Amino acid sequence: MAFTTFLRNELLDHAFRNAAYTPPSTVYIGLYTSATGAGGTGTEVSGNGYTRKAMAFDASVSGAIDNTASVEFPTATGSWGTITHTAVLDAATSGNMLAETALTASKTVASGDVFRFQAGEFDITLT
Repeated sequence: MAFTTFLRNELLDHAFRNAAYTPPSTVYIGLYTSATGAGGTGTEVSGNGYTRKAMAFDASVSGAIDNTASVEFPTATGSWGTITHTAVLDAATSGNMLAETALTASKTVASGDVFRFQAGEFDITLT
């Protein structure tokens, strides 16, 4: 998972320029049907019952964290398309993309499907 330009700039300014950065109290996972990239773009799923989901992470160990509990998106009420990417965002809607990555395997979500991440399955590593 790669940090976006937005988050890299905020963290660098915070660490090396003593500029204030207030992290979000909750982060959300978004699903995308196109590449996201460091600029925080991409085509996020919308409609058909889709909403971003809050995700909690454990304390970092050796520069890595993962989700502490399973996260399940609502049942799709129509096609969400083929999910190719995911992102961590600082708001339930709109907001800033903090990190992004391609899925190891794309997943087509049709009406009636449920998309989920099991506990410990969503990893973020800082190298």
